[in-house]
Amino acid sequence: MKGLAALLLAALLPGCAGLGGTDYGSSAARDCSAWYRAVDAEIDAAGVRDAQDRRVSGFPYLRTNRLLSSFRGEAAASPRVLQAMVDRMQALDLQARGFEITNLPQGRLPAAPGADAQAISATLRRARDCAQLMREIDLAVPGRSADLLERAAVPDDYSTASRVLGLYALTKLPFSSGVRRYQQDVQTAFARELAPPPDGWVVRYAPPPPQEYDHEVVASMLARAAEDPLGMPQPTRRELYALFATYAPSFEIELTGDHDRFGELRLRRGAATPVVEAATAVVYTNLAWTRYRGRVLLQLVYTIWFPERPSDGSMDLLEGRLDGVTWRVTLDPEGAPLLYDTMHPCGCYHMFFPTPRAEPVAAPEGEVEWAFVPQQLPAIAPGERPLVRIAARTHYVERVSLARGTDSLVRYDLHAYDELRSLTDMYGGRRSVFGPDGLIAGTERTERFLFWPMGIASAGAMRQWGRHATAFVGRRHFDDADLIERRFKLAIPERAR
Repeated sequence: MKGLAALLLAALLPGCAGLGGTDYGSSAARDCSAWYRAVDAEIDAAGVRDAQDRRVSGFPYLRTNRLLSSFRGEAAASPRVLQAMVDRMQALDLQARGFEITNLPQGRLPAAPGADAQAISATLRRARDCAQLMREIDLAVPGRSADLLERAAVPDDYSTASRVLGLYALTKLPFSSGVRRYQQDVQTAFARELAPPPDGWVVRYAPPPPQEYDHEVVASMLARAAEDPLGMPQPTRRELYALFATYAPSFEIELTGDHDRFGELRLRRGAATPVVEAATAVVYTNLAWTRYRGRVLLQLVYTIWFPERPSDGSMDLLEGRLDGVTWRVTLDPEGAPLLYDTMHPCGCYHMFFPTPRAEPVAAPEGEVEWAFVPQQLPAIAPGERPLVRIAARTHYVERVSLARGTDSLVRYDLHAYDELRSLTDMYGGRRSVFGPDGLIAGTERTERFLFWPMGIASAGAMRQWGRHATAFVGRRHFDDADLIERRFKLAIPERAR
């Protein structure tokens, strides 16, 4: 029976003639296919699968995301675009495997003897070599590219089954009313005069001392995207820090207790949920991209983490461990900010803050979570940055204004968001703060028991980049490739089109 189960499992996993449909004539490719199955089995058994980018079934060396998936039509018509798309997908898999393999418990790496560091290095080299070999074979097989593009679609993060069982067609009506009330409350809050909380004070946090680029330097950097078949701006590592520092916001935070102090995520002994070490204020950064009328625009993303959203003293559906705010800026091809948007890391409270060069498009009839704009921003002059006011306890964004120069002595550090995919724990091992489902364990909210008919898994829980459904009514994701294009008319200089 064990042998039969193993044979069935091998048939179901991506392999030489299984899901992928490719009968690899090369013994080296067959060995690679078996090796991928063995590594993936260990990764899944250990529960260290990285959920940020989606695996492509039948192509174990590829992963994709919503942006890359949006190029499938162009890739079907252009071998050059296809090759560039596969390059990116291959790089995503190698990056994710690096975190997964590093996070495996000691001794779990298949056929990789030696010390842990040597074994990890050898495994990654094998992954790189096997990926290149299998790719060359796959792309040479007639019809295989079409199969690859079909499988590279990214499913959304909504459960249709939950919506059917929850009678979504009916239950969405009271949810729509709730969304409208929430938006009215936010508009009222944005109209109020800001004041310190009665039981606390306000602290402003500024980015690191500037190593900034002016817009001409950024425009030159982004112009390199024209050389890429996908048109994707891809700053070098040396450029990234200065880019993030150049466009970083300042945060003005109401403090009423430790729950309002943001900081560095750490893993503690025996605890499944990470904690926030607020001794150092840390903002986590990652790159993103969006598509607009045939162009790819660079986005810079900033995330802060709070220890918790504390209870309001009643039966609070929203309280729980960990909370945060994610802030994103979309740049035009010349490096000028077009618009900003924000959410919490649960995917909740998605709001847009457009500049005069981003005109909101009217929502389709009946659409209640289209593009909530509580405030328009003026044009952002060189040297200015957004100042984001955050409420105590709820950590709601309450206002956005502009700051200039050194606006605070309290500085925060910039860390790469990817650090969270593999942190050192107290036992000397490593693990991600995110689970294989993309959620952070222990951050569940009671609201999930009421909101499940909307189809979002564990509504209110903190989740990983790429897994943020941001609408209860309808379907919308923070990383949708056409999110901005469908909702805003952007004024981009003609020479940059």
